[in-house]
Amino acid sequence: MSQEKTVSLVIPAKDEQDNISSLLTEIFRVMRDYRGFEVVLVDDGSTDQTVETAQRTAQSLGGRLVTIQHQRNYGQSTALASGIKNARGRFIATMDGDGQNDPADIPALLHKANAMQATDFCIAGYRKNRKDTAWKRFQSRLANRVRDALLHDGVPDTGCGLKLFPRDTFLKLPWFNHGHRFIPALVKGIGGEVAVVEVNHRQREGGVSKYTAWNRAWAGILDLFGVMWILHRTRVPVITAVTNTGPQGNTAGSP
Repeated sequence: MSQEKTVSLVIPAKDEQDNISSLLTEIFRVMRDYRGFEVVLVDDGSTDQTVETAQRTAQSLGGRLVTIQHQRNYGQSTALASGIKNARGRFIATMDGDGQNDPADIPALLHKANAMQATDFCIAGYRKNRKDTAWKRFQSRLANRVRDALLHDGVPDTGCGLKLFPRDTFLKLPWFNHGHRFIPALVKGIGGEVAVVEVNHRQREGGVSKYTAWNRAWAGILDLFGVMWILHRTRVPVITAVTNTGPQGNTAGSP
């Protein structure tokens, strides 16, 4: 699969027919001047008309949309992996399908990415003014503090769906269910750099959240210790030289 030096926006979605049309309309308007831009929508076992609504919207706007449909619900991390593996952009941006992330923030992430010197990096969105309930904001603050204290990833809001990184960087990462919440830590674990950009956050206009306090908490605790183990065991070699000795070029037909 050839890669253009551009961006693919990967959106995992489940039962988001009420939000996906307006979200895609915003996305294609914001990104209309980016050559080769595409949206990769991964339908993670929806039972509504998410895919059909997205396809109609993209066709009416003339935007490039790739849709991938899972047989059943496998979770956000698996959906992201499916989308990224089928994307063609050099950069991958990720965004939730509920419309709470603002597409207008994507150019700022791209601008920051263009200034990064490292080969491997992650630009993480920071929802400073979250439009969620007080209880949900409290849970998030507590989880982020515990995670940063143990993983030292330097990200105040790892749960923000809006992130950007090179596709090649993602393909180097160990991956697992709920891995999307630890992308900055995993990138640092392979020697990459992490930067944070403040982004907008909006109210959900339709549908319902797929997460609860119960499934966030228990999955987060188990995965946190798993990521600590992975980072402790990760070794990134520093290669000082690669030397080729002997005849070079095409050796086809040589004895």
